[in-house]
Amino acid sequence: MSEAGPFEPLEHVRERAANASPMIPAPSRVLDVRSESAGVVTLTLEPGPTGARPFQPGQFNMLYAFGVGEVPISMSGSPARPEVLVHTIKSVGPVTDALCRLRRGDTVGVRGPYGTPWPVEEFGGADILIVAGGLGMAPLRPVVYQALERRPAHGRLALLAGARTPEDLLFREELEGWQRRGDFTVLSTADVAAAGWRGRVGVVTALIPEVEISPERTVAFVCGPEVMMRYAVRELHRRGLPDERLFLSLERNMKCGVGFCGHCQMGPAFVCKDGPVLRHDRIRSTFWLKEA
Repeated sequence: MSEAGPFEPLEHVRERAANASPMIPAPSRVLDVRSESAGVVTLTLEPGPTGARPFQPGQFNMLYAFGVGEVPISMSGSPARPEVLVHTIKSVGPVTDALCRLRRGDTVGVRGPYGTPWPVEEFGGADILIVAGGLGMAPLRPVVYQALERRPAHGRLALLAGARTPEDLLFREELEGWQRRGDFTVLSTADVAAAGWRGRVGVVTALIPEVEISPERTVAFVCGPEVMMRYAVRELHRRGLPDERLFLSLERNMKCGVGFCGHCQMGPAFVCKDGPVLRHDRIRSTFWLKEA
């Protein structure tokens, strides 16, 4: 039987899906849709025929809106729950707009997970500083989940989260819950104040001087708009953090997810294959170049 019929055993379907080309998306059903802010939604997906898809913080999937196209979207759920796929998406074009308009019960194509993770386990015992700007909080949320699940294995843990407005701050309920913990420093800020906002006002990089950084003990994970990441790198360098302990997540021009098309080449590296998480010293010569 070349195609899945109504009586084909499920194990046959899973076997065919497991042996399929990495360029063929597997259909996944939308379990839940949550609005995070204007134009930003979180989709919870049921894994396709192959079942649970274990992933590490920082990895991404290629999501395919049928009839429109596909885009790379970072995982934003807990690595401890691979039985569901969680993706936070901002509508910025035809494909992401189609994904953001999905409803419970709809189907989306999924390929992945792909990419290199945040090296949380590699730096066991270290202080972890997380700097998230805007939608950059989504690929960094799995780091928080993993670090909190293994809290005794780490030193100081700090999260700096920023957004354009208070309404744009992602996962605000979780941020407030994390702030109430006694073992986790969480600071948030908005570029522009709004009525009723009592938090900090300013760019997220202005929060870096407020946290204690021991260069020999601290590892920094940074994700957000590239201009924000450049300022974060400068500030962390001023605090003495070496490039070997500074990691960034990039998503420049990723198209295929597996290094075939070459759209995301950045010097000798392919962002989709060698990244998206890259140590700063690996990309220093090209990261500071403006995109053409």
